[in-house]
Amino acid sequence: MIQYIPQRPPIVMISTLVSAEKNVTETELEIPAHGLFVKDGVLHEPGLIENVAQTAAAGVGYACTLTSQPVPVGFIGAVKNLEIDYLPKVGDVLETRVEVLEEIFDMTLIKGESFVKGKRVLTCEMKIVLKK
Repeated sequence: MIQYIPQRPPIVMISTLVSAEKNVTETELEIPAHGLFVKDGVLHEPGLIENVAQTAAAGVGYACTLTSQPVPVGFIGAVKNLEIDYLPKVGDVLETRVEVLEEIFDMTLIKGESFVKGKRVLTCEMKIVLKK
């Protein structure tokens, strides 16, 4: 999993790459008891946002490894329409789905959604800029 993203512990916010298609990537994260974004037994907002960004990165990284290209570094340019319904607890498995809506030059617009046991945790749109 870690080979598909530029992040390294303790910032890694995905456990499993479930699927990576042309425009859709799905990951899972088992919320750890001790993590950078975990406090009082729940994963807080910055961790949820980072999880969406890393899910997008995993899709790009997976595609790059198929063609023997280096995994690029990306940066969150903007987050909009962010809705967080609740904060998942330690031990929950966060299922995240990212869909690429549009790609313009080095910028990608995505829609991200996260769920625990089918119950929505988060939805947002994000602009991600790839470093050249």
